[in-house]
Amino acid sequence: MPTIYGNTTGLSPHAQKTLERIYRRKVPLEHIATPELIKTLAEASHETGRQVGALVHRSGEVDYVVVGDATKLMLPDIGRLRAAEGRFRALRLVHTHLWNEPLTRDDLVDLVRLRLDLVAAIQLSPEGEPRTIHYAYNTPVYEEPGTAAAVTELGGRGARDRGKEALPYRQVGPVIIGREGVNFGDLIRSLEDEFATRSRLHAVNAKDGRAILVHVAEKGKPGALMQAEESMRELAELAGTAGVLVTDSVLQLRDKIDPRLVLGKGKLDDVVLRAAELDVETLVFDRNLTASQASAIAKHTDLKVIDRTQLILDIFAQRAESSDGKLQVELAQLKYTLPRLGQKDDSLSRLTGGIGGRGPGETKLEIGRRRAKERVTFLEAQLKKLSRQREQRRRQRKRHEVPIVAIVGYTNAGKSTLLNTLTGSDVLAENKLFATLDTRSRRLRFPEEREVVITDTVGFIRELPKELFAAFRATFEETADADLLLHVIDASDPARDQHVETTESVLTELGLIEIPRIVVFNKVDLIGAEGRRLLRMGHKDAVLVSATSRETTHGLLAKIAERLKGRWAEAAMVPSYEVEEAGEGENENGGAVAEGNGEGDGEMTTLAEMTGERRRRKVLGGAIAKN
Repeated sequence: MPTIYGNTTGLSPHAQKTLERIYRRKVPLEHIATPELIKTLAEASHETGRQVGALVHRSGEVDYVVVGDATKLMLPDIGRLRAAEGRFRALRLVHTHLWNEPLTRDDLVDLVRLRLDLVAAIQLSPEGEPRTIHYAYNTPVYEEPGTAAAVTELGGRGARDRGKEALPYRQVGPVIIGREGVNFGDLIRSLEDEFATRSRLHAVNAKDGRAILVHVAEKGKPGALMQAEESMRELAELAGTAGVLVTDSVLQLRDKIDPRLVLGKGKLDDVVLRAAELDVETLVFDRNLTASQASAIAKHTDLKVIDRTQLILDIFAQRAESSDGKLQVELAQLKYTLPRLGQKDDSLSRLTGGIGGRGPGETKLEIGRRRAKERVTFLEAQLKKLSRQREQRRRQRKRHEVPIVAIVGYTNAGKSTLLNTLTGSDVLAENKLFATLDTRSRRLRFPEEREVVITDTVGFIRELPKELFAAFRATFEETADADLLLHVIDASDPARDQHVETTESVLTELGLIEIPRIVVFNKVDLIGAEGRRLLRMGHKDAVLVSATSRETTHGLLAKIAERLKGRWAEAAMVPSYEVEEAGEGENENGGAVAEGNGEGDGEMTTLAEMTGERRRRKVLGGAIAKN
């Protein structure tokens, strides 16, 4: 017996047969609907007092018959999209409207969200006779609006600003039935060709797809809008680092976050239409979604849904270079994914399961969960092994009494650039978030045979995902043994105060807050003379540098030498440090400057030009220290 979908409760046997008869109708490709199909739909709708629809395949067969209520139709799960670029679902929806209304918003959202070929609504008279037809189909939008300014209420100011832009569909009607004047087959073929062309054009500009960013915040929190805008700016940077082209952003303030869809159904429908307009296949949420929220949003929108944690994990996966970093990223990904593989059924065993061994055995889901857990155990063992190797290297450094200076700070503050400038090395440094994932250590030699090991670390970020924090915690073992921290801050970032708070919070959680620190404001060349003056007034002990300019780091090097004087004295490496004897490497404060020259093994050689007398003093000082 043919299946009737939707609201079938209370149907009479006669109505059931009328609905089943719809499956017998055939519709040629050139027609939206035949008079016979329209008549049968009208009879079923008038008899039941409900909307009735048919999803017609291009082959002419009716694939689904659906019953709704008096005002709307809930479509069943109709499977996945066709794989080829620009292709539609190969199904058109023909359904009835009881109150002579045109296509509703739900109709248009279904058209766009499900990529249907066409949606048609048949207006019935009070006697149940079909009168006119409205229909709509998807149309490509070629204009590129660019990244829109974030708005506090989608459908408010943003909707007015976009009111004159092209819509992702075209409506036609009302039209007298039988006079539609369109060859449906030709229309769909031409539309699919246009959509395929647009998809190819957009693919050139977006390496990893096009996305809309979504942020939802509660109104009651103080400073909610300002914090939300800053958070969206950071999310856009994260998306750009991941290779995603951001086409628009949605920022909404609500009284309360919707527990299921976050945004709420009406707002999410607006986002669906906007996504179709911009040819977007991904929604990136600026929050960590639960497994049920991600599933519900994906099902409602038919779009790929990514939360903040997934985005950061993707960046880490792209940027991890060392075997250590790759293992840490994989472990974090597995720990994030495991809870989202569904709930374990304890009645299943590895072989047969159930009572008396008569159960169905493991499902694919159970197999996937078990293998993921086994992989997690293996990765954790490997990381412990690598941690022991790092411990051995740290013990060797302690035996040689070499002080350690660790560079910490918010992501993209310029830590790797500073390391390169101080030591002359060539660690990857980009103007992107999380350009550095692996701990890099370089040796820096000061005048008079004094040396330190400078370590670059992974940048911190607001609300660092706990999976990543746990996986990369071992990386900060290097920092735990540091004698001095360089806290690098991007002086040009308007959110630098929040970044400082985040860094201090992470250092506290890692147990590193008690290590002596030098605050380093980087990128001061971008804030002007007045900005630098205000920084000096507010942070008298801080050092101002531009990490791309070696000349600006002289004061920092002198301060490092001053802070480590006691450490060097304890190691009896050299006599006391005398600033008045500085030679050509003298900085603006009178302190001796150390400069590095990166070699392949990371060893740094002294670049300060010494006079003959100074060289003799250096050798003599080293001999005295050894004795």
